[in-house]
Amino acid sequence: MMDIINRKENPALDRVELQFQWDHSNEATPSLSQMVDAAAKAEPGADRDMVVVKNVNTRFGMSRTTGTALIYGSAESKSIEPKYVIERHSARADSTTKENTTSDEEDSQPEESEGKPEESEEGDA
Repeated sequence: MMDIINRKENPALDRVELQFQWDHSNEATPSLSQMVDAAAKAEPGADRDMVVVKNVNTRFGMSRTTGTALIYGSAESKSIEPKYVIERHSARADSTTKENTTSDEEDSQPEESEGKPEESEEGDA
């Protein structure tokens, strides 16, 4: 669950800056898409495509992640972000689609591989 530590409106850059903390005990470190979704939900009226997550840090041995989420008001104001950051966040949308497709394929593959060793064991006996 994402907790907002500090919220700052920056009208000069047409964005809201959120400092967040995410405690994820007994869970994996949250992915970029999970952090973007949580930041968009934390700010009413925010568009997921206008959210940029930066400065993410997970301390060694701790299940706590901190970072900064920048929520822009328009695509024009978001254009001040470096190109690699925008590409990383646009790849996030593509990877979530691929993850859903890949997870369906992975579910079917273990079933097939489980059946093959049983057949080879019967043949050896």
